[in-house]
Amino acid sequence: MTFLTLLLQATSSSGIMQLIFPVAIGLVLYFFMIRPQQRKTTEAKAFRESLVKGTRVVTIGGMHGLLVEVGPETVLIEIERGQRLRFDRSAVARIAGSPTPATTDISAASA
Repeated sequence: MTFLTLLLQATSSSGIMQLIFPVAIGLVLYFFMIRPQQRKTTEAKAFRESLVKGTRVVTIGGMHGLLVEVGPETVLIEIERGQRLRFDRSAVARIAGSPTPATTDISAASA
């Protein structure tokens, strides 16, 4: 016998039992898939809103740099001595280190 004929021959259970299984699957999907994704999305949005000038960041492409300018939709990142690139705020993946001043004293670092 094939699986389909076995399913057709199965006895029908009460109506309440037929409702419990789909509801249970829906709850499992919500708590293990949908809810964590919503939390992750809100945390990412809060992170992008909290970006401030002078923070060392890493983009989603792996580029490290210093935030020089923060606009409503874009950020200007200084990659290396004077080289600046403009990215969307959503391209910033994470903070590379603690916030630092925009200008650093090179002579103090070499002493």
